[in-house]
Amino acid sequence: MTEVATFAMSDQLLVVIDPVARRADGESVRIAKDVLSAGAATKVCLPDGPDEFARALARRGSRRPVVVGDDRALMRAVSLLHRQRELAECVLSVVPVGGALSLAGSLGVPTGAVAAARAVLDGVERRLDLLVDDSDGVVLGALRIPPLRDPAAPAVATAVAPGAGRPWLRTCQSLVRTLVPARVTSSAVPGPSRLRVEVDGATLVDLDQPVEGVSVMPGTAGVAEVEVRPVSVGAEASPLRAVGRTVTVSGAHFRYRADAAVSGPVRTRTWTVREGAWGLTVPASP
Repeated sequence: MTEVATFAMSDQLLVVIDPVARRADGESVRIAKDVLSAGAATKVCLPDGPDEFARALARRGSRRPVVVGDDRALMRAVSLLHRQRELAECVLSVVPVGGALSLAGSLGVPTGAVAAARAVLDGVERRLDLLVDDSDGVVLGALRIPPLRDPAAPAVATAVAPGAGRPWLRTCQSLVRTLVPARVTSSAVPGPSRLRVEVDGATLVDLDQPVEGVSVMPGTAGVAEVEVRPVSVGAEASPLRAVGRTVTVSGAHFRYRADAAVSGPVRTRTWTVREGAWGLTVPASP
């Protein structure tokens, strides 16, 4: 991550206020809007949904975009700019408002409305890496593949309650149990995944070794840090780790969590690190 030039107070801002933020915390939205309007020329957009959100970003012109919203609003903005092939040249700012703010905080953005709005006005641009997959999806922070749901999990028998105080009923129930199998309900529980994980073409784990989970995190100098947790037998198994620019996961159909969004199921997916692919405004170093 590299910090570059600061911003001029004369910058024109396009402030896009996510509808979820307006409903969740209208007071923080008002405070952010007041601070931004006092420090720069602003145009405020109040989209009612994802389509209007996308149109507002697409029509920003020379204005610097500022998203007021939670982690999902930030992810939506980055994804839209990436698909428009405008992410590299656009410096994005965010004022975190709403329920889920951990992603913005982990990227260096203050989670308080006043501090975040002031960082928009007099902060610096930080260049950040991006994980891009082979379906043009993006990951800003963490990628995780959890254990699969095991369709072959043991079934739980539903017992027939005995007829208390009624010997004749207990006799009938006993006869029924010998003739009719007990009703069962499926108890789907997480089970191990069988996946092949390759980092820069080298196999880190193959299909013959079940794993409890896979995580991919941003590293340094344009690489990702990959961790695979094998299923332990007896003593706890040590995680398998590697770093690289390209990560391919394949095997049985699996789902994955990219930041706050769950995608899949897919049989294979490749993620590639793009170094310094996007710019985010953060507070200037003291």
